[in-house]
Amino acid sequence: MKFRLILLLALLAWIISCNPGSDGAYHSVQGFTQGTTFSITYQHSTMNDLQGEIDSLLRRFNSSLSSYDSTSIISRINWNDTDVKTDSMFRVVFRESARVYQVTGGAFDITLAPVINAWGFGSGQQMELDSAMIDSLLHYVGKDKVSLVGEKVLKTDPNVKLNVNAIAQGYSVDVVSAYLVGLGCRNYMVEIGGEIRTRGVNSKGNFWRIGVDRPDYGNMIPGQQLQVIISMHNRSLATSGNYRKFYEKNGVMITHSIDPSTGYPKESNLLSVTILTDECMTADAYATTCMVMGLEKAKAFIDDQKGVDAYFIYGDEFGNYQVWFTNGMKKYIESP
Repeated sequence: MKFRLILLLALLAWIISCNPGSDGAYHSVQGFTQGTTFSITYQHSTMNDLQGEIDSLLRRFNSSLSSYDSTSIISRINWNDTDVKTDSMFRVVFRESARVYQVTGGAFDITLAPVINAWGFGSGQQMELDSAMIDSLLHYVGKDKVSLVGEKVLKTDPNVKLNVNAIAQGYSVDVVSAYLVGLGCRNYMVEIGGEIRTRGVNSKGNFWRIGVDRPDYGNMIPGQQLQVIISMHNRSLATSGNYRKFYEKNGVMITHSIDPSTGYPKESNLLSVTILTDECMTADAYATTCMVMGLEKAKAFIDDQKGVDAYFIYGDEFGNYQVWFTNGMKKYIESP
């Protein structure tokens, strides 16, 4: 009898834990940060309005890692302020960037800032570029030219500058997610600029359904034209593509996927990369890296990574869209 009672109580506890209504109502927070929008949905029994707290958290994030904030830690490092000390957020991103630099053979490099700025995709002034100018800028690019010693960043040359935009946005998703977990939230979805992390289930008790846009040039409205829907929980997702971040000059399309080895935008038939992994900052960095690598190298890279799944959209020789995805991604894929 005692065993049956214990079994009944255990079953009741499991049912309650799986019921999305047991932790309270679902709430939503929206706003602007890092030059983009954010949308957060979470379930909590008492915290029904976290707008102020999340806005404050993202402002602190920007004060560390935003290159568009002239007073941020990264901006002060770029302008060689010798008094500036890094904070914990900066150090997390710096160390993960160093790790990704190593595993990608330099395809991901946060010291690419002078080249990114020169092409017009950063906080600096767009320049008229030729091969000689690119070669001169590449002298300041390379992870070996910057190091973290204690709380300070040391550079081998004052012209070395950092740009962490390809990883920081994903990390901001991780930061907000950690904050929600700290409040006891077991079900949430955090989206900042299209980078996403989910936990548990949505208000209907289903896994979170995330749309991946078709990489059509001119498809500027997220969610309007979907290629695929990813059903996910307890994972992070990031997508990178050239169909929104580009400009045309003298009849040539200039994209934001800059190859650190050449200093030029990568020419590739790889149009969109979606990465699914545990930490959103890693998904963000890997998505950018794959766009720089190109289709075949990106496939080989992803196949070597444990706990990482990917969905690639590329163009074939006839101009048609084709897809490639990892075996592990199959269970997440739904039709749009």
